[in-house]
Amino acid sequence: MAEKVAKVGVKKQAGYLYFVDKNGDVSRAVMSRGGRKKGKAKVEKVTKVGVKKEKGYLYFLDKNGDVSRAKMARGRK
Repeated sequence: MAEKVAKVGVKKQAGYLYFVDKNGDVSRAVMSRGGRKKGKAKVEKVTKVGVKKEKGYLYFLDKNGDVSRAKMARGRK
């Protein structure tokens, strides 16, 4: 289960990949499609949140546009 870390309320737009960057802010990049050339996509910052990331957790934007985290499954067999 995921736990909510910060209430942001980002409105997602189709065609973009939303993520929490290394500074703890919400950013987005254009999704790769068949016609786009390979290489780095242009990343733009959506909102400044400043979430302090803990080791062992995956940080993401949930369906409400808020920052959530879930424990990473590591070392299972």
